[in-house]
Amino acid sequence: MSIHEECGVFGVLAGEPEDVAGLVYFGLYALQHRGQESCGIVVNDDGVFVSHKDIGLVGDVFSADILRSFPKGTMAVGHTRYGTTGGTNRINCQPIEVNHQKGRMALAHNGNLSNAAELRSVLEMNGAIFHTSSDTETIAYIVTQERLHAPSIEEALSRAMNRLEGAYSLVLMSPQKLICARDPRGFRPLCYGQTADGTYIVASESCALHAVGAKMIRDVEPGEILIFSKAGVQSRREHCGKEQPRHCIFEYIYFARPDSELDGISVHTARIRAGECLAKAHPVEADLVIGVPDSGLDAALGFSRASGIPYGIGLIKNKYIGRTFIAPDHRLDQVKIKLSAIEDAVREKRIVLIDDSIVRGTTSGRIVSLLREAGAREIHMRISSPPFMHPCYYGTDIDSQEHLIACRHSVEEIAGIIGADSLGYLPVEDLRALAGPEIYCHACFTGTYPTAVPSYTRKDRFERRLSE
Repeated sequence: MSIHEECGVFGVLAGEPEDVAGLVYFGLYALQHRGQESCGIVVNDDGVFVSHKDIGLVGDVFSADILRSFPKGTMAVGHTRYGTTGGTNRINCQPIEVNHQKGRMALAHNGNLSNAAELRSVLEMNGAIFHTSSDTETIAYIVTQERLHAPSIEEALSRAMNRLEGAYSLVLMSPQKLICARDPRGFRPLCYGQTADGTYIVASESCALHAVGAKMIRDVEPGEILIFSKAGVQSRREHCGKEQPRHCIFEYIYFARPDSELDGISVHTARIRAGECLAKAHPVEADLVIGVPDSGLDAALGFSRASGIPYGIGLIKNKYIGRTFIAPDHRLDQVKIKLSAIEDAVREKRIVLIDDSIVRGTTSGRIVSLLREAGAREIHMRISSPPFMHPCYYGTDIDSQEHLIACRHSVEEIAGIIGADSLGYLPVEDLRALAGPEIYCHACFTGTYPTAVPSYTRKDRFERRLSE
């Protein structure tokens, strides 16, 4: 089992009606790594919203016929989901659409609210009826409440942000405007760019901008609201500077694609630095450094450069299978199908194996076994993050220390459990080498939370799925 992040969001505003659904389709493809459970697209055809949402990968949900069924439009929003809260069913697919007295709205959201339970309770006590079990519907309700009294949709969103706590990078579409916003701490990434023909693109990661031919303009600042309309781009900054920025450090270690740049920092470069720090913190005599595809590869290259141990390819990933979380009840089979060892590369070698994290240890143990079976003489595992010691309330899927192997065992014990000859984690103090000074959230490693700990914390998807 690995830790996973929640979602990817994507939005388009074109000057003239065009195939905006096609643009969102390619954007979601580029963000598929952020969520592989469900996806959806909503197109704005002169104020009329046309949507399609379902469980599955982008390429499966949106056939050629479905894409052709979308009308041309000037705006569209899309979403790809990995649910840390809410069940795996079609009703939880996003974007969420709302009809109210002052118009329509479609909302796509990445992150988790830390005060979601309290907000939902208040809403329900006042007569709100929820159709989903996701935080996103709570946000939609609050924005709608505010819109009934606010002079504009952007003002309604600004007022709603006074009530929201936690992580939310979101894209919102009204009949006339495309709006995006990022929480004041900037937990989750969000950026925007523009194509050569003037179409504005909003996306969770810069890799999705590049996928549709857009040039990145900049990241959305923590607390900022951007309004895209025929009049251009307007920035509202009344929530900026309210909180110290706390970008999720695990975006750089694992979540984001290596070709993305988040808040001015290259993900690829950050992972190289993690490997270099690992080599200095946990040196070892070995013949070959290999990475677990895909997020361990850059860190392995950094470890090789810093240590002088040759870098090589020792594990091959089946490109036609998704990440192991697609079928969490069958993790062992998934790992075996997903990865295979190159026997000629690892036989009789002392291997340094680089991965991004260890959660329960099951997946790590299977990977070590694959290399043993291929003839590796020694396996020294190095992890490009510190040990996970605490739950995350801002968009990852582990909610309890009982699921974290590092909370129950020492480093030496974990090495024995997974079958490695040695084990070393990235020191917490080296995190600043990845993303600069204290601008990141490291609560999952240190237990230092930038918000109040939620009163209701049972959000683990694996536990829920087994009990459903």
